[in-house]
Amino acid sequence: MSELKTKPNNQSVADFLNALTNATQKQDCLTICALMQEVTGHQPKMWGNSIVGFGSYHYKYASGQEGDWMLTVFSPRKQNLSVYLMSGFEPLEAQLQKLGKHKTGKGCLYIKKLSDINVEVLKEMIALSVQNIKVQYS
Repeated sequence: MSELKTKPNNQSVADFLNALTNATQKQDCLTICALMQEVTGHQPKMWGNSIVGFGSYHYKYASGQEGDWMLTVFSPRKQNLSVYLMSGFEPLEAQLQKLGKHKTGKGCLYIKKLSDINVEVLKEMIALSVQNIKVQYS
């Protein structure tokens, strides 16, 4: 089995976020960071070079593959802010309808800027996703 490339490290989250050059993106990331910390109760930690993760859970698949992964995570990208909700979007359909302007991938929510969305709905989505993961992997 191949080893995961994305792992927690000791890089400074504050240094990473403060190095962002787009002022709106930097402020949005600081807001998301504080929100995820509040929801999860975990300190932010760098995973790889550009991912800010909160908490972790241990997974084990039927294939035998197992490892540790983040409860929730965000990453500033060139085009948008990526928020990863590990539970996927199926249990969050009602919240997605109220969120505001966004796009989704398999487990990723793409937001151009926080002013495009309802941040309280995002907070609820993060909390529900974390709760679902904790139940699923406890």
